[in-house]
Amino acid sequence: MKNLIFILFAFIVWFPLNSLHAQEKSGYKFGKITPADFNLAAAKFDSGANAVIIADVGSTTFEGNNKGYFTLVFTRFMRVKIMNKNGFDIGNRHIFLYHNSDGDAEKISSLKGSTFNLENGMVTETKLDEKSVFNEKYDKNYDLRKFSMPALKEGSIYDLVYTIKSPFDTELRPWSFQGEYPCLWSEYEVVIPPSHHYVMSLQGDQNFDVNTAKTVFSNYSIRRENGTGPTDLYNISGSSIDQRWVKKNVPALHEEPYTTTLDNYNSRVVFQLNFIQWNAETEKHDYMTTWETRSKTLLEEEEFGLALNYENSWMSDELKGITADVQSEKEKAYKIFCYIRDNFKATSQYGLYALSPLKTVFKNKQGNVAEINLLLTAMLRKSGINADPVILSTRDNGIASASYPLISQYNYVICIASIGNDVFKLDASRPFNGFGLLSTNCYNGWGHIINEANPLPLPLFADSVRESNITSVLIINDEKGKSSGTYKSTLGKSESFNVRREISETSEKTYEKKIQSESNPDVAIENFGIDSLHKYDFPLAVHYDFDVKNLGTTDVLYFDPMFGEGYKTNPFKALERHYPVEIPYQIDDVYLLTMDIPAGYQIDEMPKSARVAYNDNEGLFEYLIQKGNDNLQMRVHLKLNKAFFPVDEYPTLRDFFAFIVKKESEQIVFKKIK
Repeated sequence: MKNLIFILFAFIVWFPLNSLHAQEKSGYKFGKITPADFNLAAAKFDSGANAVIIADVGSTTFEGNNKGYFTLVFTRFMRVKIMNKNGFDIGNRHIFLYHNSDGDAEKISSLKGSTFNLENGMVTETKLDEKSVFNEKYDKNYDLRKFSMPALKEGSIYDLVYTIKSPFDTELRPWSFQGEYPCLWSEYEVVIPPSHHYVMSLQGDQNFDVNTAKTVFSNYSIRRENGTGPTDLYNISGSSIDQRWVKKNVPALHEEPYTTTLDNYNSRVVFQLNFIQWNAETEKHDYMTTWETRSKTLLEEEEFGLALNYENSWMSDELKGITADVQSEKEKAYKIFCYIRDNFKATSQYGLYALSPLKTVFKNKQGNVAEINLLLTAMLRKSGINADPVILSTRDNGIASASYPLISQYNYVICIASIGNDVFKLDASRPFNGFGLLSTNCYNGWGHIINEANPLPLPLFADSVRESNITSVLIINDEKGKSSGTYKSTLGKSESFNVRREISETSEKTYEKKIQSESNPDVAIENFGIDSLHKYDFPLAVHYDFDVKNLGTTDVLYFDPMFGEGYKTNPFKALERHYPVEIPYQIDDVYLLTMDIPAGYQIDEMPKSARVAYNDNEGLFEYLIQKGNDNLQMRVHLKLNKAFFPVDEYPTLRDFFAFIVKKESEQIVFKKIK
């Protein structure tokens, strides 16, 4: 898992790093476009790219302000070429701006953009209109500035430059060197004043073309207005740290099967304020919060934990009706969970804060993920059950740092309840979740229990989840020699959830038609049924009877003993892979076949039994088949005892599944007896 590990360095000690091109500069300037700039034939990038980032250059510096402190100044310049119409999306831009509850906010101090087109050998320019920049609220702490670059067409180049001024020294902007599009030049430079000390985390590929750190003398003028009194003036001088990174010819990140999110493997740098100390003689102010401090802060926030500690007397009457005639604490918790799950609608798939009071959420019977699960936590507590909220980062959101409580990396809230010696992880925001079951998207490393006295980490790893499926097929001959059979497949927890959701969006009849359409055309399905469709604590089972048509009309009969189950293609087709394989759970699939040999036929060819182990005890594939006097039996078992496979294991995993696909495609050949 070394690709996922954050490499931490402190900005306290710095030293120059050797680099062949330490002083090399990009040389790009806004609006300086010539006809030659439209020709990228000599550039190194994927020729199939829809757009190419020619340059992406960012910098953050500090300047003194008139409020007695520092302002962070972040500037970004981009030059992009649109290769084809599928690349127009990169012209839709958005900028996040942070603000707090005290009224302090990041602001765009300047923004300009232009699109350039080559027409009849001449470069034309279309400027971005300020009126086309729109403001939008994103969440409680972030606003968006959204706009689209004008006059884009195939072959266009656009330049964009903007500056953000921020009063938050805790929000030193991160930088991504890699993304959806190839980038010919990606650069980031930060200049840190002597008073500020940050921890830096580098993620992904850390092979830089330029990686330098040097000390530079800086002078910061700080003013503090005192109303009608004299203005305080301060001058702070000293050795600042200038760090610069450059990556050239950066390939685009491409989706590969079984990857949680490409953000986990993006080459990027992130900052966390460690401490502020003006000089060796002054007091040191620590900013690296602990989980104890962060948990206490969250529990005191109106939008998170404060409502959990209210009297919430309005819940009493509601709980009486929900928990009437319960026989145990577990049954009480179960009824509260089911009531919220079955009667409340999630208005969003994610959420970390409650944007409405819990009483309003209860009245409206809807809310975001955080609101629903915080309500669940509050109602469990009100009924006397020990319950706490848990924050986590979902698989599609990326892995949160295990070292520091960086709340911005979290996007989901669940509830954890302790009843006797049992602990239950609960998510009432998903309509088909069973009691104590979470969707696979929640298993993404470490979550964290938000409890002031004991804020413990909660392991939520995909390797701890096992998806067990068992399918059985029975084919028999009646007294007239006609073949018919029964099919039953008991699904795992994840697949049960998916099928229930699919049926809720269509119907059982539509799902039955889908099964029929995917079946062998010589098989006629009847008596189709689904067990435990609305019993979410149990696995769902699909079953039906079938008749085999057109049997006995040919001298040679080819039969698929897998009955359409199993792997038809290798999920790992690429010869090479750049990211680990992250299956959402351990796999445990069993397929059973018991079959009478068709009347009037005998077996001419039959697959051979085989058993293959994956890395000794990390997995296995068994294909066992045997012939009796007038029937045959088969058992196929695929088992993987882990869900995460590092890059260096990819060739072995690919070959393992290639063998499975080949074996499961083998057919039985029946020959008519003459």
